[in-house]
Amino acid sequence: MLANNDSVERLNKLLALEKGISRREADELIHEGRVLINGKAAELGARVAANDTITVSGEALKRGTAYTYLAFHKPIGYVCSRKQQGENDTIYNLLPKEFHNLKPVGRLDKDSSGLLLLTNDGDFAYQMTHPKFYKNKQYTVSLDKDLTPLHHQMINDFGITLDDGPSKLTLERQTDASSKDWIVTMSEGRNRQIRRTFSSLGYTVVKLHRTIFGSYSLGDIAAGDHKIIDIS
Repeated sequence: MLANNDSVERLNKLLALEKGISRREADELIHEGRVLINGKAAELGARVAANDTITVSGEALKRGTAYTYLAFHKPIGYVCSRKQQGENDTIYNLLPKEFHNLKPVGRLDKDSSGLLLLTNDGDFAYQMTHPKFYKNKQYTVSLDKDLTPLHHQMINDFGITLDDGPSKLTLERQTDASSKDWIVTMSEGRNRQIRRTFSSLGYTVVKLHRTIFGSYSLGDIAAGDHKIIDIS
């Protein structure tokens, strides 16, 4: 899907798309006076039309970048960062260079695997991650020991209070034969929330694999592979 240059759009949104930066960083460029519209200093909140000439630090801004949406099967052992952290490889070591401008929509920690969405569309990322939009995420989770019926009820029905607020997960057994393996559904996405929820009751998550994020499913994408998705 191409950026719509046939109508008026927010300058910071356009800058974020074309420069591969966040809107906050775009606003900083505008605030510093480095962005000109038709030769005049741009103001915060400015909107631009297709025929406007925009320069950033004296260079003309190229326009017409395509919005891209990617479903990626993140393997265990990779971090969701552009920069390598210690000896840990990043997901960008697995992605073709043409997608290195895309940013993860939410995160999966190094020891987790499964569906990760990436995009250069800030609005899409916001709508997928802000709590007010209630985008369900589903995971298969394995514990180091059987989950007791009491703890199952506590998590499922009442929630667990963590340092950063309450955590309520919906739990469903993967099979009737096991109390270690669960399907976990949640609409939040706080840092390591699932792991911390079980840890607070004395369990260790030994496997965490995301299969669904909103209306998008991992499907048959192989570990380390990706697929372009259509959101229209």
